[in-house]
Amino acid sequence: MLPLLPLLFGAVIAMLVSLWRAEAAQIVAIVATSLSLVFGVTGLIRVVGDGRMTYDLGGWPPPVGIEYVLDPLSGFMVSIVAFIGLLVCLYPVDVGFDIRPGRGMPVYALALLLLTGLTGVMLSGDLFHLFVMLEIYAISTYGLVSLGGDRGTFAAFRYLLLGTVGSGLYLLGIGFLYFSTGTLNMADMAATLPTIADSPAVLGGLGLIVIGLALKMALFPLHIWLPDAHSFSPPGVAALLAAVQVKAGAYSLIRILFDVFGPTYLGAEGLPVSAALIWFGLAGIIVGSVLAIRQRDIKRMLAYSTVAQLGYIGVGIGLATPLALIGALLHVLNHALMKSALFLVAGGIIQRTHLKAIPRFAGLGKRMPLTMFGFAIAALSMVGIPPLAGFWSKFYLVWGAVDASNWTVAIVIGASSLLTLVYFLRLFEQIFVREPEEALVAEATEPSGSVVSTVWILAAAIVLVGAFTAVIVGDVIEPIAVRMLG
Repeated sequence: MLPLLPLLFGAVIAMLVSLWRAEAAQIVAIVATSLSLVFGVTGLIRVVGDGRMTYDLGGWPPPVGIEYVLDPLSGFMVSIVAFIGLLVCLYPVDVGFDIRPGRGMPVYALALLLLTGLTGVMLSGDLFHLFVMLEIYAISTYGLVSLGGDRGTFAAFRYLLLGTVGSGLYLLGIGFLYFSTGTLNMADMAATLPTIADSPAVLGGLGLIVIGLALKMALFPLHIWLPDAHSFSPPGVAALLAAVQVKAGAYSLIRILFDVFGPTYLGAEGLPVSAALIWFGLAGIIVGSVLAIRQRDIKRMLAYSTVAQLGYIGVGIGLATPLALIGALLHVLNHALMKSALFLVAGGIIQRTHLKAIPRFAGLGKRMPLTMFGFAIAALSMVGIPPLAGFWSKFYLVWGAVDASNWTVAIVIGASSLLTLVYFLRLFEQIFVREPEEALVAEATEPSGSVVSTVWILAAAIVLVGAFTAVIVGDVIEPIAVRMLG
């Protein structure tokens, strides 16, 4: 529970100190996310060596009380959330949130509340408590997206409507499971479900949960809230949403499908969860990539790119083999690093030029060489150029598909890299090849040092994860996949 506490108390303190001095709230946010990262990483190291740790809230043991669980999977996810949250909090507030907050402006309180909900989702050992944490991060997300002005407010309202539908479906699903098993604790439910495997209520609950979480995850075709929410929200908010917020739905799917129900339910007769995740994931990869190619606005291009990248994760979950699950979990990490870097670069471009249209970016590489170098690292990793991080998650997904004799998945993932190359080549041409055509570009300079440093930290992380993928997979991710599917 330790990674959760600094974020929760930090949200309250940030709200209070913002009434006194707006700048102090950012300091509180940096301290809170730093502590959460330290606790998350040290906890991950400990559970990798010693096994899972649990905490009973209020001293009430499960199944009556709420249980927090830190195991390699939750520790891995919590560390990602805290790392991205820290970098967004270090990013300049006027660039990341499009405002200069005055007294009482709860920007960092909302950001910390979002991170609190995400961390709570990762640590929950109780299905209803997981629902509560899903709602905490969703409510804070609505407020952060609305910072994008009128269009951001409309996007937040649409996300509110669709997010409520997803939450309602999930809650109805766990209601079916509770009445069938008499418990909401994940471990207790996992022990009970094999005895009632053919129950229509259990299968119906599973279907509702998968649909609700797929909507939270923005898995195609339930992604319709994502493009507007990501493209109209401020860059820092978009980085949080694309890098970690949508991954909460993916984590919840993995946890519930493999730890609560077990892999046998994925191919249950009459409820082909595995096939649905694979085919909708593949459709998302293709449709998201094609729509990204068609975009002229850089943030909207990155938003549709996220739809495609989430398809990879959905496919990895659906294949339900150790290699594919390794690819999915590795892509959760890699996409968080790559997409947050790209959105933060977009924020730097907008800060200096006030431009969002890709055709107007000609010559930016010569005006912002440091920022554009970080952009190039993240973009090449998205394409899947070895030895950068993005290559390895695609490699494991293709390997898993071939191992499962699913050549369609392997071919689509390979082809999608070419589609990704298409929309990034267009940006490379504008940024690095063409001469400046806009006065705003010709007069532009590097963004502030805090913008460049956060981008470079993420670019370095992409390179390092690529270099040490074997260590990350061997020590952390592979044991998770083997335990869940062994």
